[in-house]
Amino acid sequence: MIECVVLDCDGVILETVELKTEAFAKSARHLGPEAVRTLIDFHRAHGGVSRYEKYRHLWREVFGREISDAEMADMVDRFIAAAADALVECPLVPGVLDFLNEWSARLPLYVASGAPDEELKYILKVKNLSSHFKGIHGSPTPKAELLAAIVACEGVAPERTLMVGDSGTDLDAARRVGTLFYGRGPFPPPLPWGEDLRGLSAFVAEHAAPD
Repeated sequence: MIECVVLDCDGVILETVELKTEAFAKSARHLGPEAVRTLIDFHRAHGGVSRYEKYRHLWREVFGREISDAEMADMVDRFIAAAADALVECPLVPGVLDFLNEWSARLPLYVASGAPDEELKYILKVKNLSSHFKGIHGSPTPKAELLAAIVACEGVAPERTLMVGDSGTDLDAARRVGTLFYGRGPFPPPLPWGEDLRGLSAFVAEHAAPD
């Protein structure tokens, strides 16, 4: 029985995955093709991880050392410059608005994202989506910790909480916390998933308590 739903943002609420992939590529072009390839490969494999972890990985793999604070600030600035306007204008994932309109008054809905917390709140406010959510939470706190904190704050059992995500990071968080999972897929069976979120309302209705 589902009593609480937690959604990732990129690729679940907003169609930002390819947009952010291109922004990451642009942010690393001055470092050369190996750096771009390393960053994009890690980004595609770990979509729900914060940009800070992605740049730390890049520095370790390509330069063999930790990234400095100044280098991190420079990379984040490059990423924001490449992505800022497009992030505000990006479309919603098909089905997500119908789900929010149907369920935000019936169940507590939350966002747990790898995007920076302030940026996440700003984008969802600009998109006029903030009012649908009881809480919106982003990095630097890791996804699993965000999910665990939401479950604890809401006072529901993990197995009655649904995590909706599109990456292995989201699935790992659900497994670590013990919640249910619905994927914007594909995901391997027996995990439930859809090509977009047009099937999410029906899935939640099937597993939620009757009104």
